[in-house]
Amino acid sequence: MKRIRIIHSTQYHYHAPVTFGPHRALLRPREGHDLHIESTRLEIEPKADVRWVRDIYGNSIAIITFAEPARKLSLFSEVNVDLYDDTPIDCVIDPLAQSYPFQYAANEQVEIIPYRVPSYPHDGPAVQQWLLNLYSPGQLINTSDLLNKLNTRIYEAFRYNARYDPGVQLPCQTLALGSGSCRDYAVFMMEAARHWGFASRFVTGYIQMGEGQHGATHAWTEVYIPGAGWRGFDPTNNKRAGSEHVSVAVAREQDRASPLSGSWEGPSDAWDRMEVSVQVVAL
Repeated sequence: MKRIRIIHSTQYHYHAPVTFGPHRALLRPREGHDLHIESTRLEIEPKADVRWVRDIYGNSIAIITFAEPARKLSLFSEVNVDLYDDTPIDCVIDPLAQSYPFQYAANEQVEIIPYRVPSYPHDGPAVQQWLLNLYSPGQLINTSDLLNKLNTRIYEAFRYNARYDPGVQLPCQTLALGSGSCRDYAVFMMEAARHWGFASRFVTGYIQMGEGQHGATHAWTEVYIPGAGWRGFDPTNNKRAGSEHVSVAVAREQDRASPLSGSWEGPSDAWDRMEVSVQVVAL
């Protein structure tokens, strides 16, 4: 077991007081057999009411309603979590799925259909062409090896670029530019896996920093493997998601996993700047 502390501070500054609409915050890690929340603290300025809900994916979402206008919106979250080691993928894959291609079981087909359908069908031909260098149709290959090859190939083929623009690049844009952020890497791997028939989804969360690694707030991909369940792959850092990764939200589409979203009303020139600070440290 390992305990870590996640401190996440986000501040929006304005030149004049503005009125804030409801905001949607994803800050609380997803609990399970591999992660337990030991303690949490959430501070919000200006004064606000917080209502916690679970969305369709089981993510814990804070719905924030502000009581008064202000020149600054501040969210401060501190969470201590206990992380437990999970069984390696190769040890638990269903025997019928250890080699690719395989078929998902009939009793899982309905639930995983949305996760197998590409989100960017117009980019399909370009992605499929790129995938031919990794796998030829009809080839029999170890499932775990194939996904690891995809993870590593994305890491090697693209140049990491810490973009701060909202949203993600289309897969064809990532191919054309040869670079992307962790969000772009995660979306590209998600789409690539879907074109092979795997169920995959987008993950956002935190990563404990290590030498040569990118990001503290982070994004990666999870693939559903029979017997092993949803397993994370981090193409930005060329590794499987492990005890340094803390999942906060999962979704079929990346825009459903945005850490903070909302609206404000005020003078057109009121916006000043945003400041974000994230620390992920071992205790």
